[in-house]
Amino acid sequence: NGPMFGAGVDEKFSPASLLKVPLMMAALKQAEADPALLERRLRNDQPEMARSDFNGHALEPGKEYSVDALLRAMIATSDNNAVIMLRTVVGDAAFNAVFHDFGMIIPEVRTLDDSMTVREYAAFFRILYNASYLNKTMSQKALGYLAESTFKTGVVAGVPPGTSVAHKFGERSFYDNKSKQLHDCGVVYHPAQHYVLCVMSRGDDFDKLSGVIKDVSALIYTEVDAQNKY
Repeated sequence: NGPMFGAGVDEKFSPASLLKVPLMMAALKQAEADPALLERRLRNDQPEMARSDFNGHALEPGKEYSVDALLRAMIATSDNNAVIMLRTVVGDAAFNAVFHDFGMIIPEVRTLDDSMTVREYAAFFRILYNASYLNKTMSQKALGYLAESTFKTGVVAGVPPGTSVAHKFGERSFYDNKSKQLHDCGVVYHPAQHYVLCVMSRGDDFDKLSGVIKDVSALIYTEVDAQNKY
C-alpha cells in the first residue's frame, strides 16, 4: 500500500511459470475450508518433464507427496509435475475463480499462450502480503513457500546477501522467433521498508535478461535504503 511507480506497467507479457502463484492461492483458499487438504497424498505418476533453463525438479517418480509438499515444490523449485498433480486437486473452476475474484475476467483457465501485465501480476503479491484474500495463516504459508525459491539470479541477486525475498520467476522461450521472456516478482523484506518489485523482460538471451532484473533490483533497493536513512 502507498506510493508506487512503474514503467510500461500495462504492457503484456507471457506469464509462464508465474501462473503457479494463483494456482497456489486457489489451493490454499480451499485449504481454509478444509485444512486436511494439505495432508492429502498423491502419487507422482507423471513422466519426468524436460528441464528448461531455470525450472528444477524436486519430485521422484512413483513417490507419494502431500499437497503441502507439492505446493512447496511447485513454488520453490518451479516443478512442473507438481503443477499437473495440483491441478487435479484444485480443479479448473477454483483456479479460474482466483482471477475472477481479482477482477481479471477470463473465458477459461489461463494457459502459456495467455498474457498478463506487470500491474495485474504485482497485485497477487500485494494481496498476499496484506492477507486480504487468503487468511493470515494461509497468506504466511504462501509467502513462506515463495521465500524458499531457488531462483537467485534476478531480484535476489540485486539485494544484500541474507535479505529475505518472497518471489516467483517465470520464463518463456518462443521457438518460432527465438525470443525469450524472463520475469521475477515478489516482496523484498528490506529491514526498514518492505516493498513489492515486479520486473518483466524480453530479449534473446536469458543471462542478459536476468542481469537486467538484477540491476533494476539493486537500483530499487539502494533507493529505498537511502530514503529510509533520511
